[in-house]
Amino acid sequence: MRMDEIGYHHSHGPEFLIDRPNGSGDWLFLLTHTPVIVRMNGEDIRVPEPSFIIYTPNCPQYYYTDPDYGKHLDDWIHFGFSKEEEALAHTLGIPFDKPIHLGQATILSKYVRNMCHEFYSTHLHRQETVDLYFKLLLYKLHEQLVLVMPVSEMNETHYGSKLLWIREIIFRNPGKEWDIDQFAADMNLSRSRFQHLYTETFGVSILQDIITSRVHYAAQQLEQTDLSIEQIAGQSGYTSASYFMRQFKAVYQETPNQYRKRKRNI
Repeated sequence: MRMDEIGYHHSHGPEFLIDRPNGSGDWLFLLTHTPVIVRMNGEDIRVPEPSFIIYTPNCPQYYYTDPDYGKHLDDWIHFGFSKEEEALAHTLGIPFDKPIHLGQATILSKYVRNMCHEFYSTHLHRQETVDLYFKLLLYKLHEQLVLVMPVSEMNETHYGSKLLWIREIIFRNPGKEWDIDQFAADMNLSRSRFQHLYTETFGVSILQDIITSRVHYAAQQLEQTDLSIEQIAGQSGYTSASYFMRQFKAVYQETPNQYRKRKRNI
């Protein structure tokens, strides 16, 4: 990742206001520890603590201290994604440009603190250490979204737990051939309604989740094993190696061979 600036447990008073109509020009990860007022689509909404927002570079940023609380405490990172990190965030279904309430944020904040310490240090491997912490941060965000997010905060809440279960088994079993019609039938929904509800809940279609789960698994195999491209394609759920290579390149912007050589410095 490219780190621009980072702040840990910054405290702000009642006059605190961020107003960037054209965004900050880079990515912003914001982790709030007190309630905050965030403007989304022209409407000011109260976001409870702890919550996070990942702003894309050109998304308007407008948030300020909750006047009923009187102070604001946050962690933040201005950064640039690497290709692999952005692909990982998409694979994990981490939403952008919307506030997400978390079950707890202690471990996330610790990672930000450690990243801040490394970034401003003179340690020999400071960049590599920051990169590792950032990936851990993404994985822990995913755990919160999938395992901790209150079902009551989802759309059509009586379907929430079932949708979470479906999404988790997709990512745990990337090589399996999934039957969307069967998922829909299990929930007593039509195929189109099921797909709409899935996308509405997670911000990504079930077909894209299936693709990204397979491609992310394949990337791990490319890094960690000497299996051939054809073998990895088969283990990742593809019957056609050429189709696998097209989908891999669409996510990682390079072929599986290019990815393996670069990761192994061949």
